[in-house]
Formats: sequence, C-alpha cells, structure tokens
Amino acid sequence: QLQASGGGLVQAGGSLTLFCTASGHSFSRTAVAWFRQAPGKAREFVTTIDSPGTSTTYADSVKGRFIVSRDNAKNSVTLQMNSLKPEDTAVYYCAARLYAPSRLDYEYQYWGQGTEVTVSS
Repeated sequence: QLQASGGGLVQAGGSLTLFCTASGHSFSRTAVAWFRQAPGKAREFVTTIDSPGTSTTYADSVKGRFIVSRDNAKNSVTLQMNSLKPEDTAVYYCAARLYAPSRLDYEYQYWGQGTEVTVSS
C-alpha cells in the first residue's frame, strides 16, 4: 500500500517536496514512479527510480528541476520539485511495481491516492 503526501499551493519558481511511503516488506524490491494528471488531461509520466535507488529517469518537462530519491530503510520515496511552473499543476501519484522501472502507468500494480500540487503564476 502506498501513500502520497506533501502537495500544496506554491508560487511559480518555488519548491515543494512530495513523499511516497509504503507499507509491506517488498518495498526494497520495487521500482517506484511518479505520474501526474492535470485537469482535463491524461495522466503522464514524471520520473522513476529503480529498487536500489541507483538509477533514475525523468520526463523532459521536469528534467533538471525535479529530483527523485528513496530510502528503503524507511520505505519511502521523495520527489524534490524545484523551479516550479504553473504547468506543473496536477495531482501527483506515486506507483510501484516489482523489479524494473517503467514509464508506462499500466505496468504499475500499486498506487497511492494522489496529492494535489498547485503552482500559481
């Protein structure tokens, strides 16, 4: 089970940190991804991190601004979002799947409930 938290309202150019915490014993074997869905738009890939936390990938739209990391001892993944833009406004979801990371949302079996991020201009 996953739980996403940390969303809120921030001005453009500001920063926000999202957290994804998991229950269960298999977290260290899962790849974790963040997806987001803006109002009226399809869900899109944001970033993923592999199970040991040594490999990350980012969507071009967030590359250089967002940083994903994980602490398997605490069953948690952190998404540090910097230089936020109004177009980053969305509900952010964390998701997990066993073993290899993927950019495809339908390959993830476990989902958090989402946390809302609003960036004002």
